Amino acid sequence: MQVTSDVVGIKFKPYRTEITQRMINNYAAAVFDSNPVYLDDRRKEGLIAPPTLAAAVTWPIIANIYDYADLGFPPEALFRIVHYSERLLIHRHLVPGDRITIEGEVAAVIPEKRGTHVVFKLPAVDRKGEPLFTEYVGGMMRGVECADKGRGAENIPALPRAQKGEPLWEVSIPVRREDCYIYEGCADVPFPIHTSPAFAESVGLPDIIYFGIATLARAISELVNRDLEGDPSKICELSCLFRGMVLPESVVRVQLLQKEEAEPCGRLLFRVLNKDGKEAVSGGQLLFRSAGQL
Repeated sequence: MQVTSDVVGIKFKPYRTEITQRMINNYAAAVFDSNPVYLDDRRKEGLIAPPTLAAAVTWPIIANIYDYADLGFPPEALFRIVHYSERLLIHRHLVPGDRITIEGEVAAVIPEKRGTHVVFKLPAVDRKGEPLFTEYVGGMMRGVECADKGRGAENIPALPRAQKGEPLWEVSIPVRREDCYIYEGCADVPFPIHTSPAFAESVGLPDIIYFGIATLARAISELVNRDLEGDPSKICELSCLFRGMVLPESVVRVQLLQKEEAEPCGRLLFRVLNKDGKEAVSGGQLLFRSAGQL
């Protein structure tokens, strides 16, 4: 099965949606984050959304990609796709009532050892045209060959390397089987490799796998609570690769590898290890403002 990089630069039809309080509350529940900034509507400042809600907002584009662009990829190639890379630039945190328009494009198609890495650029603006977030979401089409040398690699920034040494802190998080279904339902991101054992087996997986973005979101919760004084509004950028599978009924370990305080932005370098000690989230980077907006 083959694809080509001729699709790089193809523009998507516009996608429009609105952020509601229920979406924000449900997403926080999906990743077991009880931070009141996501849940307590008595706050005079109002609610803000968990940063990775952006990935759920853009999911209908990915899930229905042929409604937005003619990629020419065989449908069976997309059935083999798994979330592989994530870079999220947060220009303003989402709040209830935001009306969003997203006009995406294909940013890169890159041959890899395991298959083909395809990256979509999805910039979101509000009703006034002001930027809200820009997501670069990458999927690995496992076992799908890129028939040429690829295009657009320059659009994908290199991930930072943390200094070697013991982590600054580590926390273990259990992942139950039902967590896969809770995330799919509360975040409204249905995809059968996460909730259908029969489908997962049919595409060569040992079992359903936990969502990479949910693993990232739970790591972000720990970083916010431990290093950002519980203030997610400080976050201005997230990036990582999803390299290893997280199977249900296992434990992952979130590790902070490096913290750099700087003006105007500092950064946290982190990773998440799966039950086998392999990196499930690799090259994790969180950039934060020195002062939040709460």
